[in-house]
Amino acid sequence: MKTKKKEKTFDAVSMMREIRDKISSETQNMTFEEFKKYIDSRIKASGLKPIGQ
Repeated sequence: MKTKKKEKTFDAVSMMREIRDKISSETQNMTFEEFKKYIDSRIKASGLKPIGQ
């Protein structure tokens, strides 16, 4: 019996790579302090709570 191949409607690996590349290009010339501020501002803008808070 042959299995049917299903077309992917969502590719998590591809999405993760695109997001990682975008963040890398936005932060490539930042100092560590600038990078921390970038991360903090992105977390606050997203409305997500860090784990344990």
